[in-house]
Amino acid sequence: MERIILIKYGELTTKGDNRNYFINKIYDNMKLKLSHYDVRIVKNRVRMFVYVDDMYIDEVVDIIKNIFGIHSIVIAYKVNSNVSDIETGVLDAVKNVSFKTFKVETDRADKSFPISSMDFSRQMGALILKNVPNISVDVHNPEYLLKIEIRDDGTYIYAKEIKGLGGYPVGVAGKGLLMLSGGIDSPVAGYMAMKRGIKLDCIYFESPPHTSEAAKNKVKKLVKKLSVFQPNIDLHVINFTEIQEAIYKNINPEYMITIMRRMMYRIAKRVMDKCGLLVLINGESVGQVASQTLTSMRVINEVTNVPVIRPVACLDKLEIIDIARKIDTYETSILPYEDCCTIFLPKHPVINPKLELAKSYEDNIPYEEMIERAVTNMETINISYLEEDFDI
Repeated sequence: MERIILIKYGELTTKGDNRNYFINKIYDNMKLKLSHYDVRIVKNRVRMFVYVDDMYIDEVVDIIKNIFGIHSIVIAYKVNSNVSDIETGVLDAVKNVSFKTFKVETDRADKSFPISSMDFSRQMGALILKNVPNISVDVHNPEYLLKIEIRDDGTYIYAKEIKGLGGYPVGVAGKGLLMLSGGIDSPVAGYMAMKRGIKLDCIYFESPPHTSEAAKNKVKKLVKKLSVFQPNIDLHVINFTEIQEAIYKNINPEYMITIMRRMMYRIAKRVMDKCGLLVLINGESVGQVASQTLTSMRVINEVTNVPVIRPVACLDKLEIIDIARKIDTYETSILPYEDCCTIFLPKHPVINPKLELAKSYEDNIPYEEMIERAVTNMETINISYLEEDFDI
C-alpha cells in the first residue's frame, strides 16, 4: 500500500477531440513545476497520478494547487484490487480521523471486480462500523465521505478533496502580452488570462530618471508572483523616457494620458509581432480612471487591430483587490513606487477625448522614430518561480 497524489481534471471533460492535447499540456506544465523533485507522473484520459516520496507529498500538493486545468487533488491510498487489501486500506484511511457520521461511495470502473459498487459500499461501511466506535452512517450529509475507486491498475481510497484552480492549462490558448504597470489591476488581469489557457509575456514601461530602479524591481517581483502559475515568464522592459518627455513638452496636458496610452499600444503591437504573441492583455476597468472610460478606450484602442482582452473590465475595485490578495500580489502592488502612468499626471485629464484631436496632437512629435528606438533597445528578462526573490 502506498500514498499517491490523484488529480481530477476540470473543464477538460468538455473538450472532445482536444482533450488529450489539454491533458498533455497539464502534464508538461506539471513536469516543469516539479522538476526539482524526483517524481513520476502517469496520465490517462480520466485521471493523473503523481508518485513522489511520502515525505514530499504535502509540498508537491501545494505546488500542484497552483496549476491551471485541475479540478481537484486528493492524497489517496493505492492498494491491489482484492477485498482483503482494500479492507486494510479502508481501515488505515479512517484510523486517525475523527468523525461522528460517514458514508462510503464506490466507483467500480473495473467491471471485472466481482462486487457491485453499491454492495461494496455497504460492505465497507459495515467494516468501518465494526472497527470504529460511536459512529453512524449518514447517506445525505455525512461528516466524513470515504471514496473508493476500483480501476484496472489498482484501487484508490481517499476522503478529502483539495480544490484546484480549474480553468484551462496555461499555453493551450496561445501566447499573449500583459501590460504590467505595477498597480493592483494588471497582475489580476494576467492571472485571469492564464486561467483561460493564455501563456504570458509581460511588458513594462520605465521612464528613468522619473521612475526608479525600485519601481522596476517591484514589477519584477510581481512577475515572480505570477510565475507561481506559469513557471517562466519573459518581462520586456521598454525605456519610455524619450517618448514621455516629448509628450509632456508638446501635447495639451488634458490629452497627455490619452496620447501616452496610444504610444504604449503601438509599442506593445511591435513587441507582439517581434515575439509571436496573439493578444494584448491589460488591467483596464471601465470608468475607474480617465483613460478607462468607454470613449477613452475607443480612442486609445484605435492605433492597433490586435485583439485586446480586459479581464477585470467589469469588476469593481473590491473584487479586484480580493483576487489580488488571493494570488499574493496585493501587498507588492501597493508599494509606493511611481510608474509611467502616475508621473506627469495632469490635474484634469480628458475623459471623452476626440480621435481627430488626438491624432492632430500626435503630429507634434516624431513618434515613429522614437518607438523604433524604444523597441530596438528593449530589455528582456526571463523570470522563473524557482529563482530567488527580488529586493526592492
